[in-house]
Amino acid sequence: MLTDRQKIILKMVIDDYVRSAEPVGSRVIAKKETINYSSATVRNEMSDLEELGYLVQPHTSAGRIPSQKGYRYYVDYLMESTILSKTDIDNIRTLLFQKKMQVEEIVSNTASILADITNYTAIALGPEVYQTIVKNIQLVPISHTNCVCILITDTGHVEKRVITIPHELPINELEKMTNILNAKLSGTPLYKLSNVLYNELSKELKRNISHFEQAIEFLEGVISANEPKDSRGIFLKGTSHILSQPEFKDIDKVKTLLALFEQNGLVVDLFTNQSSKTEVKIGRENQVVEAQNCSIITANYIINGKAIGTIGIIGPTRLDYAKVITLIDYVSGDLSKAFNDFYKD
Repeated sequence: MLTDRQKIILKMVIDDYVRSAEPVGSRVIAKKETINYSSATVRNEMSDLEELGYLVQPHTSAGRIPSQKGYRYYVDYLMESTILSKTDIDNIRTLLFQKKMQVEEIVSNTASILADITNYTAIALGPEVYQTIVKNIQLVPISHTNCVCILITDTGHVEKRVITIPHELPINELEKMTNILNAKLSGTPLYKLSNVLYNELSKELKRNISHFEQAIEFLEGVISANEPKDSRGIFLKGTSHILSQPEFKDIDKVKTLLALFEQNGLVVDLFTNQSSKTEVKIGRENQVVEAQNCSIITANYIINGKAIGTIGIIGPTRLDYAKVITLIDYVSGDLSKAFNDFYKD
């Protein structure tokens, strides 16, 4: 457990680093008006915080920067709430409560205002993403090497894809796989197909299918063919803001992140909020490897007590958590009101 002095110093290091993006030295902290500790005392406490895993020293003789553990402690226990400016509030309400807007415009406007106010990349997932679910799947062999996957959604939409059958996978296994798919995937939103494959389907397949590895390879093709491929209901704004962040001066990091944004299925998985409150995922808490240099803050918007979409921000782990969380909380509430008004009318 951290002492009160360590909490104060950790908070000041993180606040300073968020502003400057430069390692913070003990003298910088000791010179602050609200601090009554000597530089030596601060230096010793920062050293202890490093040993405890809350701070990291990137280079010898350099100051310290927060670790993922430090950011998590800050968000959970040290962060102070902020207040949105009247200008920001007016801009949010102007964009969300215009008359005669369609669902897509409301969601798109939300992503735009989040990106503009924070100077980070914003995402908004519309109701369509969550409301399209699997009703039935059929695997119909058309040769020894190919089969047609027929997927029917609850809206009556039918998708047909030709899938290559792995050489070692017997065709007579397809009927078993069809039964397992329908038992496990019926009622599943399209964006969750990959998660269900690896978390639930794989166990069932291992018990019932003789060529397990080939079956997984085959089903990866089935799932990939039926995951959301277009951008309906997915609104990404402010991607260029990544370039203004010091952490992303490395062009390879930028390419990796931009490539991630092109994969709609992964984007939906990454930003979907399974919680009933604003969720903060820091660094390696994000399961998608490409996002493990980032923090993601998300919240759902609600109609009649049910979450129908998500808004979120992605940025470096050195993002302004207090400002972004306050903004996400406020906008998700206003967006819920806007949608309730929309459907009431």
